[in-house]
Parts: sequence; structure tokens; C-alpha cells
Amino acid sequence: FFFQSERVVSNYKQRHDARCRVYPHIQSERVLSDYKNNKIRHRGHRRRRRRRDARATTHGDARRRGMFGRQGSGRKSNCTKLYDLLAVPKSATPTEIKKAYRKMAVKHHPDKGGDEAKFKEITAAYEVLSDEEKRQLYDEYGEDALKDGGMGGGGGSPFDIFEAMFGGNPFGPGGGGRGGGGRQRVRKGEDVVHGLKLGLEDLYNGVTKKLSLAKNIICPKCEGKGSKSGASGHCHGCKGQGVRVVVRQIAPGMVQQMQTVCNECRGTGQTISEKDKCPQCRAAKVVQEKKVLEVHIEKGMQHNEKIVFTGEADEAPDTVPGDIVFVVQQKEHPLFTRKGDDLFMEKELTLVEALCGFKFSVPSLDGRQLVISTHEGEIVRPGQFKAVYDEGMPKHGQPFTKGRLFIQFNIKFPNPGDLSDDDMKALEKILPARPAFEIDMEAENVEEFTMHEVDMEQEKRRRATDGRDRRNAHDGSDDEEGGPGGPGVQCAQQ
Repeated sequence: FFFQSERVVSNYKQRHDARCRVYPHIQSERVLSDYKNNKIRHRGHRRRRRRRDARATTHGDARRRGMFGRQGSGRKSNCTKLYDLLAVPKSATPTEIKKAYRKMAVKHHPDKGGDEAKFKEITAAYEVLSDEEKRQLYDEYGEDALKDGGMGGGGGSPFDIFEAMFGGNPFGPGGGGRGGGGRQRVRKGEDVVHGLKLGLEDLYNGVTKKLSLAKNIICPKCEGKGSKSGASGHCHGCKGQGVRVVVRQIAPGMVQQMQTVCNECRGTGQTISEKDKCPQCRAAKVVQEKKVLEVHIEKGMQHNEKIVFTGEADEAPDTVPGDIVFVVQQKEHPLFTRKGDDLFMEKELTLVEALCGFKFSVPSLDGRQLVISTHEGEIVRPGQFKAVYDEGMPKHGQPFTKGRLFIQFNIKFPNPGDLSDDDMKALEKILPARPAFEIDMEAENVEEFTMHEVDMEQEKRRRATDGRDRRNAHDGSDDEEGGPGGPGVQCAQQ
């Protein structure tokens, strides 16, 4: 009986191995439990089991050969849709795929204003390409093989995969993931802000700037572990807390308790032996690389408008990378002043131009020459504004819609001595007559005065100096008299 039982167990083990080759998810404990609960008692039962196992093995071999309705095709799939979703080539390594998923998932996460459908597609692509068996099946026979073979997504939420990678949802309100399951919130890295100085011509025409930046990335050799083995020990100085409590005496009988960052582990709570340190990052977990970003300045962008590169800031373990933000800084222009989508400029005219008409050209921001002229008989007054439609700045997002160009005219009058007496008499005949002045100059209460030239800038400086002198004189008077209350003023006690 003992030998017969041994043969039964041996036969069952062979079938168990055959089934595990087909269904890798079956655990040994489950198979042994199944054997104990269903003991083989007669040959007919064993024959039926052999036939079922043979059918299962045949089906499993067919699955492994990719025989899902395409037997004998012999062709490999050229499908790259899943790779395109993650923006990686078909030859990408698992590390590159994981890095690309981190970047794309942060960019398109719904809690950051991304498209939820796009986020789900990206997560589904990562779920396939991160699994070696699924990826091989997809590379050989395309998406249909995954569907026919029942090896599609595991049915889990795409947010669970995201939170499993980042340890939680860093964008959620409670920091514990979308379900609020109480998981520790992953820290989001700081955003890096750069000012981008641009001329008015760049904002009018649009331009692309290439900027080289240095940033920290997760060490590709140790994948952010800092060690060769991927393990790290607790710091003995702070017992894995990252901080130490220091007590110091500040006075006799008085002590102060302070919490400081552990100087042995620098606040990480972990230590790595010198022999186990990663040779590339030396336990820093990050390395520095240079990256060139192409910043596209669209037509009509405004001063202080932001251009955001999501997730392109420094990387760190257990941290969602922050964003790189470029802030548009508009430089001053020698001719134009911008207000929204409109441009303003000043133009000085001579008296003859103001009265008899003019024609002049204005250089536009795209290299054209705009010829401006007046209508026949038109007279321009000092300080008057004129507008040229559709020659202002392009409207951001609608580059074919433009604002207006406003021109303010200043009239330059002749200087003293420019006109002779004959010229003055001729002008007096041409121009409208002067209004009559009627007053008795011989009256007792009438006095005649002459005006003088004045420099208003010099006048402002003089007034400021006089004001300081008066304040100093007032302060000195208060000091001599014992203050604002007068000399010797005291409160009498009752």
C-alpha cells in the first residue's frame, strides 16, 4: 500500500508540474490542499484526470505558441501603440519604461487637470509592457493576442497602479490616495521657476528657445536605492527616525529640548555601508544630468504668463517630481508700449504737418513698414490719439486676431526767432483773427506782468529741498522747548 500511495503522489506531482507550466498563478499550497481533499481511489478516476490534464497541457502549449486563431501565420506584429503611449522605442529597457510611465502618469493625472481617459490608456500600456510575458506576447502578435489569451489588464484601477508606484496619490486632498485609505502621502518635489526675458518681437512672431538645464534624476544603476544590494539599514544614531532630540542647558536649573536633523544619515533614517554603496551615485540615490528643453513661445503671450513642463524638475526617491516653470518677462521696447493686445506709440509732428497733413512710416514688429498719412484737410491737435486697426499684438490662442496700434501726436511749435516779422504778419493774415482784448490799462487796479521760462524738473527739486529744511527747523524747535508739550510740562501728583 505504501509503494502504491507513493506512485499516486508521484503521478499527481507530474500532473501538478504540467498544470503549473500552463497556469503559473497556481500556488503549490493550493495544489497540495486539492490533493488532500480529492484523494485518488481508483484507476478510472486517474484516467479521467490524465485526459483532462492532457487537454489543459495542449491548450497551454497553444497559448505559449501564440495560437489564438492565427496558426501557421509565422509573422510578428509591428504594433507600437503601447510604446507610443509611453513615448519610448520598442527596444526600451524595463527601467526606461518605468521612468517614462512616471513622467506621463504625472503629466496626465486627472487630479492635475489631465485627461482621465488618456491616463487610463497610459496605465494600461505600462501594465502590459512592465510584464515580461505580456510584453513578449504583444511584441509577437499585437493587442489581439492579449485579448484572445485572456492576458489583458488585471481588472484593477489605473489609480492603484499609480499609487503603488508613488506610495499614494500626492495630488489627492487627504494625501492618502483617491480612496483615502490612510496611506502615507508621497511628497511632491518643489517647482523650479525661471524667468524668460523676451523682446516684443519674439512675443509678436513667436519663437522657440532651447535652454540647457542641469537636474537630478533617479540613479539608473541602483534605481534610487543607493546600494548595490538594494537594501539599507536603520541609522543607529537616530534609530531610523531621521531626527535626534538634543537637550541643552540654557540657565541654571533650566534645560531646552530641541529636535535636529540627524547628522549621521542626514535625515533619511537609513545608512548604507561603504562596501554596499552604489558605485555611480555613492549612496546619494540621484545623479545629475543635463537636459535641453525646447520652450515654445506662442504668438501673443503676455507678460508674466507661465510655460509649465510637468514633472521635469529634480527627481528624488519616493517623491513626485515638481514642475519646471518658465515665466515670460517682457523687455521694454524703444518704440512701442504694450497694453494687453494693443500697442501704443508717440509721434512728434511739426506745426506744418499738424495743420497741412503728413505722411510717415512705422517699422512693424514683423519687419513690414506701415505708411501712416492723414486725410485731406485733416488737422491734428496736440495730444490727440489716432488708431490703426489690426496692427497691434496677436491675441494669444487666436494669432490671426490682432489688437490696435494707437498713436499719440505731440506738436512741435517753432522756437523763438524761427519766424521773421513778415512771416508772423503773413500767418496772422492766414490764421483766424485773434480774439479782442478789452480792458482799461490806465485803471488803478490793473497791473501788467511778463512771463519767464521755467524748468519744472528743477522746480520739483527746489520744492523737495524747501520741504526738508522746514521739517528740520520744526524738529529743532521742539527739542529746544522740551518737546511738543512746551518747556517744563510735568504731571502733578494729587
